[in-house]
Amino acid sequence: MTARVIRAIAAKDLRIELRSRSAVNAVLPFAATILLALGFALGPDRLLLQQTAPGLLWVAALFASVELCHRAYLTEAANGALEGLLLGPADKGAVFLGKAAAAFVQLLALFVVTTGIVIVLFGLPLGPDPALLALTAVLGVAGLSAMGALLGLLAVQGRTRQAALPVIVLPLVTPVIIAATRATVALTQGQSAGVGGWLGLLVAFDAAFLAAGYLVYGNLLED
Repeated sequence: MTARVIRAIAAKDLRIELRSRSAVNAVLPFAATILLALGFALGPDRLLLQQTAPGLLWVAALFASVELCHRAYLTEAANGALEGLLLGPADKGAVFLGKAAAAFVQLLALFVVTTGIVIVLFGLPLGPDPALLALTAVLGVAGLSAMGALLGLLAVQGRTRQAALPVIVLPLVTPVIIAATRATVALTQGQSAGVGGWLGLLVAFDAAFLAAGYLVYGNLLED
């Protein structure tokens, strides 16, 4: 039953995205603008751009995740679908996992595109182990998606303004951003030593975020 609910919620959110294309029309330009603005602020130093590119990439992913998850809930709030989620017999924790899964798919696709932008603009190398780099992206995006799927609900329920949402999310996902950035820096520079520790930290925080969301999502939805 739980697996069916997760698949149904994820499929619904992805269908909504395919129809509205909000990620393509709004979130992707938003992330690209952040990268361009930071790139111009750092100047033409190619070495400096390469050194800061991993951090810029994950900062863009952070703000894209906040915008993406807020837009997903905004669509449901406008159509009165949040009440349906609340009143439905489905496990609310499974609903959260479904929304997190949909956010993960969308954010990972955005991350791939923004990585291409960073490679072109900043000359970011992929390093000798692209498989570990891909695993870092998956684990980092999973953490951002889980927290975004949980806290994005707050922005449409009147608990906080959309502009304040990054301020709430940032302290919670800082360990994920740091671990993902450090692993990305090491891998793009061809240094795999110590990467396993950062990936282990990402796994731990991903599990913690998913467990916390599963447990408290129903209470947030009811309030």
